[in-house]
Amino acid sequence: MNIQEKLTALVDQLNTVIVGKLEQTQDCVACLLAGGHLLIEDVPGVGKTTLAHALARTFGLAFSRVQFTADLMPSDLLGVSVFERGQDKFVFHPGPLFAQVLLADEINRASPKTQSALLEAMEEKQVTAEGLTRPLPTPFFVIATQNPHDQLGTYALPESQLDRFLMRISLGYPDRAAERQLLNGNDRRDLVVALPALLTADELLALQQQVLAVHAAAPLLDYLQDLVAATRSGQWFVQGLSPRAGIAVLRVAKARALLSGRDYVAPDDIRAILPQTIAHRLVPTGEAGRGATEQVRAMLDAVPLP
Repeated sequence: MNIQEKLTALVDQLNTVIVGKLEQTQDCVACLLAGGHLLIEDVPGVGKTTLAHALARTFGLAFSRVQFTADLMPSDLLGVSVFERGQDKFVFHPGPLFAQVLLADEINRASPKTQSALLEAMEEKQVTAEGLTRPLPTPFFVIATQNPHDQLGTYALPESQLDRFLMRISLGYPDRAAERQLLNGNDRRDLVVALPALLTADELLALQQQVLAVHAAAPLLDYLQDLVAATRSGQWFVQGLSPRAGIAVLRVAKARALLSGRDYVAPDDIRAILPQTIAHRLVPTGEAGRGATEQVRAMLDAVPLP
């Protein structure tokens, strides 16, 4: 099985569990191929946690799941040192963060203090606990789900943490045909348990290197810089994108190109992934009267293609 067949099989397998959401599953695969963390935001019951489980199993990675609650403490994630009588010393017991994939379920139900414990892990792929810095497994991904901010018991994620997520997607309600398939089909959780791993960790790391090798021509980079400059103009957003965000857009566009079987990035790759990659990093201007995602789409239409 060549690379393109393997990538197609990855997306197809996810679509057996999350039906009627082809674009969203492609975005998820592109996000992990680009080496980034994924935030899935939507109302309860539309398949956020199921999708996160399916991703971890399909990519063949060791994963742990943490249900974020208001009383969750940073040590519940990082781990603690416990005195071992046999060794006559304190021994560090790693927490669930020490996995290749951390499924952070309903991440915005935890307190800001616990949310901030993830910052170093997400950016540096390491954690500092009890004065020692410990590396996390490779590869390391956070796949987080969150409920809308207007629901009871939720805390808004700080901007610094939102910026650590490479992409934010929303599943939305299924269409009528997909929902009928859900009503007639097997329980989604049973399907997830039966999913085979289609990649190994080493194969995933090799694919991530291939993503970096995808070519981006000078006119394409000009177009990307035009879009970044538009976010900083003050016309669309309160503050513009950082250089890190521009690099993130290019990485996801390269992953999208590889998924499409190309070794070069096209403008359509950027247009396809831009709202999911930057909307969570931006605040629309007050007179816009639109949400961040709608504002990004309006900006896309206003910036000329190369």
